[in-house]
Amino acid sequence: MALITQAIKGTQDVTPAESYKFRFIEQTCFETAHLFGFGELRTPVFEHTELFERGVGDTTDVVQKEMYTFTDKGGRSLTLRPEFTASAVRASVERGLIYDALPVKACYIGGCYRSEKPQAGRYREFHQFGVELYGAAAPAADAEVIALGMSALTELGIKKISLEINSIGCPECRAQYHNALREYYNQHLDSICDTCKERLERNPMRLLDCKAECCKEIAANAPRILDYICDDCRTHFNSVKTYLDAMGIDYKVNPSIVRGLDYYTRTVFEFISGDIGAQAAVGGGGRYDSLFRLLGGPDTPAVGFAMGIERIKMVMEAQGAEFPEPERPSIYLAPMGEAAIARCMALCRQLRDEGFAAETDLNGRSVKAQMKYADKRGFRYTCVIGDSELESGMVRIKNMETGEQTETNLATGILETLYDIGLSATLDNLNAAMEGFSGASDALSALLGDDD
Repeated sequence: MALITQAIKGTQDVTPAESYKFRFIEQTCFETAHLFGFGELRTPVFEHTELFERGVGDTTDVVQKEMYTFTDKGGRSLTLRPEFTASAVRASVERGLIYDALPVKACYIGGCYRSEKPQAGRYREFHQFGVELYGAAAPAADAEVIALGMSALTELGIKKISLEINSIGCPECRAQYHNALREYYNQHLDSICDTCKERLERNPMRLLDCKAECCKEIAANAPRILDYICDDCRTHFNSVKTYLDAMGIDYKVNPSIVRGLDYYTRTVFEFISGDIGAQAAVGGGGRYDSLFRLLGGPDTPAVGFAMGIERIKMVMEAQGAEFPEPERPSIYLAPMGEAAIARCMALCRQLRDEGFAAETDLNGRSVKAQMKYADKRGFRYTCVIGDSELESGMVRIKNMETGEQTETNLATGILETLYDIGLSATLDNLNAAMEGFSGASDALSALLGDDD
């Protein structure tokens, strides 16, 4: 029978065979952010359209071409979240976060929605991990946020990620740059696309980010923003580079980076991988000191970034990075007969209460069929329980990897056996950790010149 409908183009279903990879990426990103002092912020998946029109910029491709906007039953124009920063700023003002201890450090993971042409690494529904730091104007905040992004990618085991940075100045020094761009592009009006012709007067920097081939060639020879930034912006940018140097973070200054959203000021940056084709940017961000005021809040300096979870996964797979295998379920109890089904269900509840992943048959299958199911699902242990086991009070627990069987008491032995297994694993992990600690201690003593 044919399905009534299928998944919408540009979206994807993530099955259990793949979802553990996403979970690993998300958990690693959150854990890294926690080390830097960031806490999770969650915002609604849809907002008033005006928030993105004002925050993202009405000259951007996102607002002009890509947003999913609809009118609700109350006649209000709402938009599915195309990016997180505007929502995070709105929430931070509305919930009073910026009136508390500064800087505010917020991180998030969630879905975003843009009506783009689907291609490798680009979906209409995609997911981002990002961080936002509010209330710190110093260049050290820029470097700290960049360091967090690099640390997350490193923790995920990603190699060959390059950092590209630029400064796009402040509104004051950008005015001169805009004039230079208009003068340059007015000489190429016959060669640029119609969209760029419309943007030239309102926001000429958007022309540098145009994806049309004819415009890319012209943008390659356009004036560079670094030749126009003011002394304060130059000093800020130089300090960011100094702090990155101090942390041992390699970078390349790329004057072509302007980012695709209007709210950026001064520092902008991208994390680049050469392993996913044309969609080389895994993530990016920058400083946006005027966004709070633009959205009706108080003047608040801010800096942040966002990374695409799908793109990170693509890079990891392309590089052969290791994903930890999902934890195998602990034990499968295979009942034979009605009385055994009731006992297995009771045992499963007891085992789950103790933290063990336990299952039993729900389809009335034969033992052979149940063992086939348990093997396919990857259970570590199985235990067959029938009338004879109920009568004798003894069962055999089978190690599905080695085939070894252990006889134990039905009433208490299953739980005790699993505890012994868990305790052994815990001790192994503890011993490995102690060996690692010993090695680290020796290295620290050598570094400090300890003669004892």
